[in-house]
Amino acid sequence: MANSADQMDGNHMKAKNHGGGVCLMSNVWRDEQHPSFINFISNFLCSNSFRLNFVPIAPDLIFNCGGLSVAFAFLTSWDCSNTSSIFSRVQKLKKQFANLYVVVVLPTKEQNDSFVQSYFRNGMEIGKPPFVAVQDIEMGFEKIVKIAHSRGACKQQDIISKLRTERKRSVQVMDAFRRVMSSVPGLDDHDANSAIAKASKEYILENTDLSVEKAERIRSFFRDPKFYLSLKIN
Repeated sequence: MANSADQMDGNHMKAKNHGGGVCLMSNVWRDEQHPSFINFISNFLCSNSFRLNFVPIAPDLIFNCGGLSVAFAFLTSWDCSNTSSIFSRVQKLKKQFANLYVVVVLPTKEQNDSFVQSYFRNGMEIGKPPFVAVQDIEMGFEKIVKIAHSRGACKQQDIISKLRTERKRSVQVMDAFRRVMSSVPGLDDHDANSAIAKASKEYILENTDLSVEKAERIRSFFRDPKFYLSLKIN
């Protein structure tokens, strides 16, 4: 076990250097798994630039990827005689985590039939949360990483899209304001750019290289009708 721990610590450092996402693993869930499987997880995460931390958390795993946290209940062993407690726990986790997935390993037909019957018997609502059935634990963890990565990528893309939209709006607003400022008689584009967002004559003089005359012209533009009724049309 010591060798496995040393190897996981080494993988922790490698993943940290890659600057990837973070996988938080429940201490309780880890202790229930075979050391070889935990070692597989550590290696798999390292190869995908994820950092692994062991922490006391309610779900089995939480992935932080692309600015989004996704929680997982990873049922590596399906007990046909004890299904009520499993779904009871899932219901509690669903109330605590908005992004929750349940990955369940069902290698036999008997286990699959038990899962389907108990799913509806325990009043689960389809898709809330999503269940992902797999045939072995390695496949299950690979599915988990793919889900976390894809959700994080979608979140990141959404953020980038919003930033692009916001930047476009900002540019449009600044461009419109620049056109307004440059329409003040006697000011060119440079003067208008220098004066953007400056409220008073004193503030303009203090924060730009404009002359007193031009600062007064800008101040008057917003207060004196003879200015805003004599705009230049570019």
